[in-house]
Amino acid sequence: VGQCNDAHSAVQIAVALTKAFDTDVNGLPLSFIISWYEQKAVAVLLSLLALGINDIYLGPTLPAFVTPNVLNVLVKNYNLTPHWNP
Repeated sequence: VGQCNDAHSAVQIAVALTKAFDTDVNGLPLSFIISWYEQKAVAVLLSLLALGINDIYLGPTLPAFVTPNVLNVLVKNYNLTPHWNP
């Protein structure tokens, strides 16, 4: 799925795969990559975190609210990976 407003569709696809493979979303070999260009990406990120989804890539820049301390919590608890092109 190509746009952040497709996040709901991506979650629905992942849920269907969990049923097919008898696992949970985090047991699937997939990643959510959120490109931070607009504020709606915050809603997508918070939704995925609320659903307990791990292994999220966020970039190419980090939102202003992601301070070093917040980043540490997201990395530790959700395996979030900052993803940017230096």
